[in-house]
Amino acid sequence: MNTGNPPPLDQESQRMEKVRKVELVISSMLRTGVIISFVVVLTGMVLTFARHPQYRSSTEELARLTSPQTSPIHSVDAVIDGLRTTPGQAIVLVGLALLIATPVLRVAISIFAFVYEGDRRYVIITTIVLLLLLLSFVLGKVEG
Repeated sequence: MNTGNPPPLDQESQRMEKVRKVELVISSMLRTGVIISFVVVLTGMVLTFARHPQYRSSTEELARLTSPQTSPIHSVDAVIDGLRTTPGQAIVLVGLALLIATPVLRVAISIFAFVYEGDRRYVIITTIVLLLLLLSFVLGKVEG
């Protein structure tokens, strides 16, 4: 008599099902991160060009806007201040930060995925990779 429940899966099928679930979570997270960062960057660009129409008509003004030497925003504190003073440019930078954070978040999620799959070796390796990524952000310095 069929009770409507699927037959029990063998161990390899169960492992493959876990891997498939993890891959779906990671791909959804990456897709969502890219879409959100795109929307944030686009919003910042629209706001910048709406508040400063001269950027559309003057190549000198546009060159000034895109020049790293004239950008008032070079740190996290400057981005926060920029949200009040130059919101369009600061919003673009927030979107770019989200784009950079997306693959880092993918590495963090992978740690949990490997725990879920029961793969200790890759939990350790991925944790080291995440720590190195975070360390590179802390120690990194941008020079213009």
